[in-house]
Amino acid sequence: MKVILKEDIKNLGRMGDTVNVKDGYARNFLFPKGLAMEATEQNRKAVERLRREHAMHEIKEKEDAQIVKDKLSQVTLTFTAKAGEEGKLFGSITSMNIEEALKAQGVEIDRKKITLEEPIKRLGEYTVTIKLHPEVSAEIKVNVVPE
Repeated sequence: MKVILKEDIKNLGRMGDTVNVKDGYARNFLFPKGLAMEATEQNRKAVERLRREHAMHEIKEKEDAQIVKDKLSQVTLTFTAKAGEEGKLFGSITSMNIEEALKAQGVEIDRKKITLEEPIKRLGEYTVTIKLHPEVSAEIKVNVVPE
C-alpha cells in the first residue's frame, strides 16, 4: 500500500515522502497514530502544504536554538563533590545534575539533549556537548572540584 508520511519516521522516510508499506502496518500502526495517510492526489496536495509549514517551523526552531547556543557559550558550571584518592568521586555527575545546574542559571534544557558518553567520575574540567537542534549544538565547560 502506498502511503504519504505526515512525520519523519526512522528507517522509513521523511515527512511528505511516498513510501510503499505492508497493508497491515499502514492500517494498524501508521493510520491510527496519525503518522501517514493514503497516497491520493488530494492528500499529496495537503501534505505539500504541511511540508511548507513544517519548513517555516524548522527555520524558527533553528533560530531559537542559535540564541540558546549563544547563551550557553558563556556558561561554566562548577560542581563540588567528595573525592577519594587520585581524584575519584564518591558518586558521579550526570546529565540530570547538569540540567539542574543550568536551570538554576536560567537556561531550560532537556537532559536528553545533554550528551555525556558516561557520567563524570573524576575531578577536573570537562567539555559537555548539548544537542539543541539537528544542526546546532553547544558546548559548555563543567568543572568538578573537591569539597
